[in-house]
Amino acid sequence: MVQDPLTTETGGKMEHDLLMYSPRSAARATATGIPIGDQGVAVLRGPLIVGAGPAGLACAAMLTMGLVPYVILERDMCIASTWHRRTYDRLCLHLPKRYCQLPLMPFPHSYPTYPVRQQFLAYLDEYKRKHGIRPFFNMEVVSAEYDGEYWCVRTKDTSDNVGGSMLSSCTMEYRSKWLIVATGENAEPVVPEIKGMRSFKGEVFHSSDYRNGEEFQGKNVLVIGCGNSGMEVSLDLANYNVHTSMVVRDSGHVLPREILGISTFTLSLWLQTFFNIKVVDQILLVLAWFILGDTRRIGIPRPNLGPMELKQLSGKTPVLDVGTIAKIKSGDIKVFPGIKSFQEDGVEFIDGRIESFDVVIFATGYKSNVPYWLKENEFFSRKDGFPCRPNEWKGKNGLYAAGFSRRGLLGVSMDATKIANDIIQSYNNIIFHPMDIQRSQDD
Repeated sequence: MVQDPLTTETGGKMEHDLLMYSPRSAARATATGIPIGDQGVAVLRGPLIVGAGPAGLACAAMLTMGLVPYVILERDMCIASTWHRRTYDRLCLHLPKRYCQLPLMPFPHSYPTYPVRQQFLAYLDEYKRKHGIRPFFNMEVVSAEYDGEYWCVRTKDTSDNVGGSMLSSCTMEYRSKWLIVATGENAEPVVPEIKGMRSFKGEVFHSSDYRNGEEFQGKNVLVIGCGNSGMEVSLDLANYNVHTSMVVRDSGHVLPREILGISTFTLSLWLQTFFNIKVVDQILLVLAWFILGDTRRIGIPRPNLGPMELKQLSGKTPVLDVGTIAKIKSGDIKVFPGIKSFQEDGVEFIDGRIESFDVVIFATGYKSNVPYWLKENEFFSRKDGFPCRPNEWKGKNGLYAAGFSRRGLLGVSMDATKIANDIIQSYNNIIFHPMDIQRSQDD
């Protein structure tokens, strides 16, 4: 579907190409101060998608169905790099597969209700193949800004390596009337700075670098964070008979993944058709109490707001338990409160206890990287890199956000469908009714 942007045809055939190419034109560079490499400027006929994760792939597939050409850029050397490189071996989807499939292609019937990591990656590879999606890999976006007519997107080729360091010069500028930001909610790992951390002589890393507990057998391991990643990493370590401890820094909701054989997510959606969200939360919490018990007694306090209301207001997702609570109750996983400081061979907690650890794993989440490269202040928040208004997918001047709704893969599909339909309509208006658009602009 996508052609190499540097192989445009000549001899009057430019209008049939994916883009128009202006070679080595530094004069057309925008005022970002970043030098244009000797590849020049590519003016696209269709939208530019930044990110080849599930959100970017879904947008590309939907645009393909609408016969709209596009270019998709990916900073890594593969699609869905977070799933390939930053996920642990035991990971599986937390929601039933029907809520996680991308547009135009369901999961295979042979897949279980909760596909495992390798099955999901195989699904994405087939999705890419089926829809003819050909991203430009190793293309990192350095900056993107709107010049009044186009989104001007500067990139560098991260596969180039000179003397062991990445090239800093820009290798390409893409220009498009539509920019789809699909870099996702989890673009960069977050590791908070804690007093004394640099003096700790043990191993410290983020959960994005964790694969399984085999190499940690016989060691004392502390997992900081009790979200879905922290709970599952702790469970995996305990299953490998590792001496496992977990830090619960804040209150949080833990729900069973299934209630009476029905996924908790499905049950919550069904209940919301009959009751308001506060009543639904009360029902879920009562059922969770019967199945999991009172989590406060094992060191995991619940917030004042219910799980669905909290999700709606803050985007904070409840943890869906797949066995961690049982390991805590059995003593295989110890729970500690927040950390006061690191010491050379361990940690001091806020309750005064001091424990020795060989390894500390930060399961402290991720953040958006949009503020680092997108020069725009109205649609995306400079603070957290999410759209300023919840569930927003469309900004001004052809700017779109795919996969930032805090609704997981279900939100990705919803965003991609709305974005593609909007661009298809706009693209067709330009292609088939250019004079009408010009007259409206003149008026």
